[in-house]
Amino acid sequence: MHTETYRPSALPTIGGCELQAAGVDWDAVRAPRSIGTRALAILGNRSGAVIEDPCEPAVYWFVREGSTTGWDVPETRPLGVTQHLVVPPPHRVRGPGPHWRVVPTDGRLITDVRALRTAIEAAVAPFRGP
Repeated sequence: MHTETYRPSALPTIGGCELQAAGVDWDAVRAPRSIGTRALAILGNRSGAVIEDPCEPAVYWFVREGSTTGWDVPETRPLGVTQHLVVPPPHRVRGPGPHWRVVPTDGRLITDVRALRTAIEAAVAPFRGP
């Protein structure tokens, strides 16, 4: 007999945010805000939606589900199956708390994982030194 484990894709939290499961419709990549803001500038209009959490401080990009398997970029952390992300409501574009740094307009949620990797690696380089 095959039994599937039920995993809700979203649970409400305070302030209209939802705790959403990664690895279902998307994976995510977390970067410290200092590196993330540099990577975001490098990506420009190639970036999909980005969440900023000033409490950590960190930024999160959404990438295709399964694309973070083997992710090994220094200073970052992939979020896939068994991990969750606090996602703010669409109208929250500033804090306090998690908010959209880049709003998912016109259904544009996903960032190409290869472009993101390249941008983050370029953003991390100045912090590594010569």
